[in-house]
Amino acid sequence: MPDRSRPARTSAAGPQAPDAADGTAVLGTSEGGSPRRSAGPRVKPRNGLDRYFEISARRSTVGREVRGGFTTFFTMAYIVVLNPIILSGVDVNGNALPFTAVAATTAVVAGVLTIAMGVFGKYPLGLATGLGINAIVAVYAATQLSWPEIMGLVVLEGLLIAVLVLTGFRRAVFNAIPTQLKVSIAVGIGFFLTIVGLADAGVVRPGEGALISFGVGGQLAGWPLLTFVVGLLVTSVLVVRRTRGALLIGIVVTTVFAVVVEAIAQVGPRTGADGASNPRGWALQVPSWPDSWFDLPDLSLVGQFSLFGGFDRIGVVAALLIVFSIMIADFFDTVGTVTAVGAEGDLLDSDRNLPRSQPVLLVDSLAAAAGGASSISSNTTYIESAAGVGDGARTGLASVVTGLVFLVAAFFTPLVQVVPSEAAAPVLVIVGAMLISQIRELAWDDMALVIPAFLTIALMPFTYSITIGIGAGVISYVLLRVVTGRRRDVHPLMWVVAAVFVVYFALEPIQQLL
Repeated sequence: MPDRSRPARTSAAGPQAPDAADGTAVLGTSEGGSPRRSAGPRVKPRNGLDRYFEISARRSTVGREVRGGFTTFFTMAYIVVLNPIILSGVDVNGNALPFTAVAATTAVVAGVLTIAMGVFGKYPLGLATGLGINAIVAVYAATQLSWPEIMGLVVLEGLLIAVLVLTGFRRAVFNAIPTQLKVSIAVGIGFFLTIVGLADAGVVRPGEGALISFGVGGQLAGWPLLTFVVGLLVTSVLVVRRTRGALLIGIVVTTVFAVVVEAIAQVGPRTGADGASNPRGWALQVPSWPDSWFDLPDLSLVGQFSLFGGFDRIGVVAALLIVFSIMIADFFDTVGTVTAVGAEGDLLDSDRNLPRSQPVLLVDSLAAAAGGASSISSNTTYIESAAGVGDGARTGLASVVTGLVFLVAAFFTPLVQVVPSEAAAPVLVIVGAMLISQIRELAWDDMALVIPAFLTIALMPFTYSITIGIGAGVISYVLLRVVTGRRRDVHPLMWVVAAVFVVYFALEPIQQLL
């Protein structure tokens, strides 16, 4: 169990000072979501905005929330460019999905949903098209279904999860996961974020004759890699010195450095328009000043889905299996993300549950359906939200800021592309370091607990999947509790979750049998 008696934690936003005028420190939150404090009267909200978002009660300020909201946006902004790249090969009625329309719709939907999360969920969580899920549905669209048909299944998947939320099942599952696994989920996501950042920057790449390789030919070769290293060192210094806005400043400084480098060295992209490879090029966005800043968003993709078309094409059983696989990924990715972000912000209660999580889970569920209805794939809560929390965000106001910037970005998509992934990647690595510090909370004297925790932590980065890490941890936890004669320690819902994951991992042979 976490030690809640320790002093108020610090972050990249600087020391978390005692609250307001009474000087009493908040020590996390209670089951009802109210702040728990060491002594003294409750903090009085300064105004209606403070009261609604509980800014003072969560040891924050409006300035920190705004800064954290911008930081989350900059670590998520890559999706505006990456999503249309992933979906660019999808065929719709004989035509490829238009790049500009996917980019604009991705930004608008992310903006609306993130604002909804801030207003109704009241936590600093950003939402956008889910990486991994968009690649999965793109494969289905290329092999089995048309794009409107697979988007219809995504809508159904989101609505089914919403039903699970409204019945209380999703929250019950969240609360049934034991503390050891919740801590290991947060730690595993720390490593997951680290490898995402290193891969985005090109520090680790697919190797020839090896699983992965270091940089270019085993060396940190090329200006983009130097940009990442500069960004990592600058951001690390700012964080260690507790500079306010360290993560956001790190992104801005690194982006400026990258723009100057590109202007002088003319590095170019890692993969050219003609398909030519340049290992020393920029991974995604080339940080050059755009010819134009403004572009009206093309939202013509909204509503282009067929709710039951997939059932007609491939049959009910096959369609339901696709819905099931997408739903499991959505369901448990959010469990991991909420746990990790809440832990980083010290927003979890003594059982490591997120207080008043029902609105958060409902918005996340409806986001999946909204993504399908907008033809840009399922939207979900982003683990990059931890970057904003690391920069001081604690409330839904930060999400409102992130969402508003996404809406503005829909009109300025050329300007968003100035920030290269090499400038955002250092922040992911730093936030990974913040998250793995929770490893101290794990129990190490019982191998029946250590093995599930280890599998959860190890498989998240090595399989590039939060869901697989959680699944391995859940199944091994239940099994080892049983064989050691401690089956009474297993919550009844954990049996259900373990059985669901067994089906999930065996989905391919099940599909072949059916």
